[in-house]
Amino acid sequence: MVTGAARGIGRAIAEQLAHDGLQVVATDIDAAAVAATVDECRTQGLDMSGEALDVGSRAAAQALFARIGPVDVVVNNAGIASPMLGFRDIDPAAWRRLFRVNLSGAFIVAQEAVRHMASGARIVNIASRGYLGGAGASHYVASKAAVVGLTRAMAIELRWSGITVNAVAPGMVDTRMLDDFTVPMRRSLENREPSGAAAHPQTIADAVAFLCSGQAAQINGQVLLVDGGKSVGMPPL
Repeated sequence: MVTGAARGIGRAIAEQLAHDGLQVVATDIDAAAVAATVDECRTQGLDMSGEALDVGSRAAAQALFARIGPVDVVVNNAGIASPMLGFRDIDPAAWRRLFRVNLSGAFIVAQEAVRHMASGARIVNIASRGYLGGAGASHYVASKAAVVGLTRAMAIELRWSGITVNAVAPGMVDTRMLDDFTVPMRRSLENREPSGAAAHPQTIADAVAFLCSGQAAQINGQVLLVDGGKSVGMPPL
């Protein structure tokens, strides 16, 4: 199961896992968009079904797993950002909104999923390179840092059940989240990327697919940064 799978990184992950032979349940809060995605993927012969899901709703997650039954892989991709805001300007509503989706959504879905998982199952949480810190998005940074902490804590507990939990932390990726930035701001950010441009969502999907594969059986509690090396150090301005 992949959350936030209607478009962008989530869709790329769902498609890649289906290409790898998994039976994929693509979920998204946008029911029409995920249905359209599933229809397009089925025309390619991919084994995929779609479900509407608000990851922040415990009742919705419970109902979904009651319908789909046991799962081998869960990718917590659903996430939101917000326009750049200085620390002093972040209001409580913006803070709660980000944490409801980015952190509580991953927690709820994972907690309900493990009740339907057996040894050998995989959970992959999508964090962000932003968890290392950054200006203008303290609430987003904090939510993704919390996802990393949650990933590590889950891995310690769930390893005794044979379930691995890892995170992928993307750098700048070409998705709708970039629509919140002005053109000059986006160009400035891209100029600071080692490649000079935002990454394609498929780059993240490839990393997730690896962590979901048998090759990653001994990888647990790790954060895989997929950012072209930006996290190693910032280039000169």
